[in-house]
Amino acid sequence: MDDDKAPQLREAAERLALTLAQGGMQKTTARVMTALLFSPRETMTAADLCEELQISSGAVSGAVKQLIPIGMIERAPAPGSRRDHYRFRAHAWATLMSNQNAMLAVMGDAAAEGIKAAGEDSVTGQRLHEMLDFYAFMQREMTTLIDTWRTQYDAGR
Repeated sequence: MDDDKAPQLREAAERLALTLAQGGMQKTTARVMTALLFSPRETMTAADLCEELQISSGAVSGAVKQLIPIGMIERAPAPGSRRDHYRFRAHAWATLMSNQNAMLAVMGDAAAEGIKAAGEDSVTGQRLHEMLDFYAFMQREMTTLIDTWRTQYDAGR
């Protein structure tokens, strides 16, 4: 990558991190994620992230602990290195959306429980039935959309 593009990439990464933070992600977590996403390097160590973002190793550690379980980043093999190396995970966006299916299921379960308690024919039951139908639909369609995207994306690579 040209060195003259590095400031533009850093600025774009910071703008995305700010947007993610405004959407509810912790700011440091968003900055670590976008640093890995926009990095021209295949992997970065915690020390690399500390230096680039001017944050503490504890802040990087906390961000990594949040990003690995949700599938956005992963530890990468680094033969000969004793340090952990991290990279932005392939299919991270699809993985993130797949994880949202768990929330869709929880919402559907809450609606079903409410219907059982309120009764199908009650006003509450009717509202909750719409909720149940919506989340069941979203859960079915999200799985299909993600599978279709993965197939198309992999075919194009």
